[in-house]
Amino acid sequence: MYADIVQRPEYRAAKTETALGLLPELLEEASGRVDATAGQKRLVGQQAVLVSNNPYATRDPLAGGRRPGLDRGKLGVIGLRVENAAQAADLAVRGERAPGLTVQTARRVEITAGADTLPVAVDGEALALSPPVVCTVRRHALRVLVPRIRPGSVAPSSPLNWRWITALALGRAR
Repeated sequence: MYADIVQRPEYRAAKTETALGLLPELLEEASGRVDATAGQKRLVGQQAVLVSNNPYATRDPLAGGRRPGLDRGKLGVIGLRVENAAQAADLAVRGERAPGLTVQTARRVEITAGADTLPVAVDGEALALSPPVVCTVRRHALRVLVPRIRPGSVAPSSPLNWRWITALALGRAR
């Protein structure tokens, strides 16, 4: 379903609203189900499985959110299985506690299906991959340098230069 969602033009400007607006339609249309093995846990008959590099830090896993770091060596796994409107409403009300939603972490996830190809989205790009789709993570495999001040980050506080402050207070600052 996510592969369908990311192809919509309105997704870039309003990710959460677009996903939530399309979810009922896509759940109804979803004919193919997938099974996943996340670590030791088996997820059967899922309509959607989201695998992320590190879990999202949010109380509502369907709302997206931010990941405080990408170097924890874990995959975030969200499985979705909703059979009817009552279960969809339960999911909307109870969130992570709803029985149709599985939220966990694993170091390896394998997704299988009865189809020849699976529609998937990788970093916002829609692809079709042959099952099984296997996701693994290697802790600290890639080092990425990012600007200290960037959208979504808290600006670091400047360390106080007590010598300069003292000199300024005594009228000796240059």
